[in-house]
Amino acid sequence: MSDFLERMKKAAKSSKKTIVLPEGEDPRTIEAAKKIVAEGLANLVILGDPDKIDVEGVTVIDPRSAEKHDEYAAAFAELRKKKGVTLPEAMEQMNDATYFGTMMVKMGDADGLVSGACHSTANTLRPALQILKTAPGTKLVSAFFIMCTDKAEYGDDGTLLFADCGLNIDPTADELSEIAIASAGSWEKYMGTQPKVAMLSFSTMGSAKGEVPTKVQEATELAHEKAPELAVDGDLQLDAALVPSVAALKAPGSDVAGKANVLVFPDLEAGNIGYKLVQRFAGAQAYGPILQGIAKPVNDLSRGCSADDIVGVVAITAVQAQMAE
Repeated sequence: MSDFLERMKKAAKSSKKTIVLPEGEDPRTIEAAKKIVAEGLANLVILGDPDKIDVEGVTVIDPRSAEKHDEYAAAFAELRKKKGVTLPEAMEQMNDATYFGTMMVKMGDADGLVSGACHSTANTLRPALQILKTAPGTKLVSAFFIMCTDKAEYGDDGTLLFADCGLNIDPTADELSEIAIASAGSWEKYMGTQPKVAMLSFSTMGSAKGEVPTKVQEATELAHEKAPELAVDGDLQLDAALVPSVAALKAPGSDVAGKANVLVFPDLEAGNIGYKLVQRFAGAQAYGPILQGIAKPVNDLSRGCSADDIVGVVAITAVQAQMAE
């Protein structure tokens, strides 16, 4: 199996960051927190009822009675005053653990947040966009999974990045190109090797006609125009993207086909189904969805996640916080 997670954990331990977990009363959060503390991956803040959260070595805060509740409410009201948010409304909003946790990140009391075990992606993303905003230069916030498999012949020693599998439902060609460029950057940051981005479709190099292949071809052209230094190719079927013998037949001469490590799916439906198939049938470890384009580290979880998945995403979030410095 890929050593990606072990590398993330080693990096997280080297300079411990403070990560807030808003879903403190979920049993998976408690189990994960114990492992995170035992491995020394991060300083944890867990939000919830202290009477129901029993984890040594963490800070437990009830947002409703927190010392900084009113301070955060005032800051949130100021941030959202153009949207008509009043101080009483902000006071009520700070009772919500995800909003409170995101304000902790905004105010510098935490370095990152991980949520989503029992909340939708929208519940995690909405506070992040309202409070933290997007990173400079970001045109589109998107999400990716790091997939770690025991198939060393694919990707980089069995590790691949799948995008967008968690956020953008039906991206346009332009949005798909932004996802490709952002994902290439994320791969380079986390893996330290050259990204080779395959723009996936049910067609390879125009072998089939339709709206999806056309969109993917246009997205590939746009990615080349925006980031000519990147290795991006498409449209490619999955086997052409990953298997050298198939690539030689379907896409000879491509510098990506047969050796892709970043897979960009044409829409959320394909991406979500694809990562879950690989996770469940191939026994891959799936870490994410990791959000790219938020000003500070905030990451989502699949509601089907395990405690070990939470541990992995916390380690990745801690490394994101280190990179942000």
